[in-house]
Amino acid sequence: MSRCPRPPERGWHAHWRARLWGRTPAVSATQLQAGFGFQGRSAALFRLGPELRGGPPCPEEKGGESSDHAALGQVIAADTLSRRRDAEGQPPVAARADRMAPGLGHLPLLLLLLPPWRRDPAVRAQPFRPTWESLDARPLPGWFDEAKFGIFIHWGVFSVPSFGSEWFWWYWQEQKRPTYVKFMKDNYPPDFKYEDFGPQFTAKFFSALEWAAILKASGAKYVVLTSKHHEGFTLWGSKYSWNWNAVDEGPKRDIVKELAVVIKNGTDLRFGLYYSLFEWFHPLFLEDKSSSFHTQKFSASKMLPELYELVNKYRPEILWSDGDGGAPDHYWNSTGFLAWLYNESPVRDTVVTNDRWGAGCICKHGGYYTCSDRYNPGHLLPHKWENCMTIDKFSWGYRRDAAADDYLTIEELVKQLVETVACGGNLLMNIGPTLDGTIPAIFEERLRQMGTWLKVNGEAIYETHTWRSQNDTITPDVWYTSKPQEKLIYAIFLKWPISGQLILGQPKATLGSTQVKLLGYGQPLAWTPKEPAGIMVQLPQLSYHQMPCKWGWALALTNAS
Repeated sequence: MSRCPRPPERGWHAHWRARLWGRTPAVSATQLQAGFGFQGRSAALFRLGPELRGGPPCPEEKGGESSDHAALGQVIAADTLSRRRDAEGQPPVAARADRMAPGLGHLPLLLLLLPPWRRDPAVRAQPFRPTWESLDARPLPGWFDEAKFGIFIHWGVFSVPSFGSEWFWWYWQEQKRPTYVKFMKDNYPPDFKYEDFGPQFTAKFFSALEWAAILKASGAKYVVLTSKHHEGFTLWGSKYSWNWNAVDEGPKRDIVKELAVVIKNGTDLRFGLYYSLFEWFHPLFLEDKSSSFHTQKFSASKMLPELYELVNKYRPEILWSDGDGGAPDHYWNSTGFLAWLYNESPVRDTVVTNDRWGAGCICKHGGYYTCSDRYNPGHLLPHKWENCMTIDKFSWGYRRDAAADDYLTIEELVKQLVETVACGGNLLMNIGPTLDGTIPAIFEERLRQMGTWLKVNGEAIYETHTWRSQNDTITPDVWYTSKPQEKLIYAIFLKWPISGQLILGQPKATLGSTQVKLLGYGQPLAWTPKEPAGIMVQLPQLSYHQMPCKWGWALALTNAS
């Protein structure tokens, strides 16, 4: 396919500021179908096309003049009708559109014309309405609770400066934190802009096969990649992030596609994508924000088209939303999008989502709850939840200024996993690759260590349920999971007692019926009842090298209660 000529500016940021408000271009049907529309009173929203670039139309945009006029005419007619009805005091066209397509009435009318976004309702029943009451009632696909453990990957242009945090741009340009300002002053020329990091994000050594091998070795059952962080740079060739994406800039590769293909076809992991709703410095978002989000230019012309494109093209089974920018869910049309996702999307039967769909939604609406970063309540919750946390204690993205003790040890990570699963959650453990696409050795080591531990103790983690007690009341650092159908209780202990005797205060055991085994050891262990409740287990006398694993151990109790 031929490509249109590109201007010398890098990224949407400089280009939109320079050109977007200068003149009103002609809008073709091709552009309309790509996601342009009207917001409010006939304010044209459009992606940068050849007219704005000042060059000739792309070959694929030539022709079709009559369809161009017809499509544009529909929009103009709809806008004219809206004006007339408002003048007559009648309900606006959007209200009528909402009755035809629930939840989309407050979007630009043009969105109703987009074939990929709306299917014939007669083709498939739509049990979920665009309301939180309906959406929140959707049962979570069972695979997610069974998986228990996933890997988060934060990767983007922020991996180039790799200093301080993945929020580098914001801290440097918006908050002007002294350490970030000094870093730029000491290492880059005075006129250097954040967009100039784009070409340096090379992904030169990125190999989806190598990543997949490391992820599989970790024992994780799903992976979530940042398809777009708050900086706006997309790791795929988004139609709506012109010249600020991994296909046009930097790697010149579709990172999302490469990883999705290998994960789906070469591993047993589920493939998921993180997506930031807002973008720090996007002109349309800033304009909407200045109107207290009474306009929806950014959400209608950028965020929503991009989300539909992402789901239809890559079919993620986890859609990890983030970054509402202070805007409420109705600004993002979250309920309308989720109704489509659950009813009509290609992943409607297996996709899971989180709770970050607008200001006020977190820990309240959506699929599973995240509640906050590094959320680990330490007790049972009535709703499925996820503990998203980082191996690096202070950053989600890779940073060159990290010290050795800034990283969690494998003992700390195993404890996080055990506590989280015992309380009904999933653990999403984050790593940050470098700008050239390699996974730093310390992250790889932690992932492989976790996989080694799970090879022995995965039976006590995967596909388990919570038990009546989450942790032991007598012995610290003992956590419980269960498999009721198999009449199994697992007691996971993180410290091997010097005495060789482990006291469990919660299980009720029966002599002659209850059996206790150490996972990875195999032989039944002797135990005695304790008064008034509990049991004392005699652990085997093993040298360090005879231990079935390190960092934590699990007992399987059969026929106990």
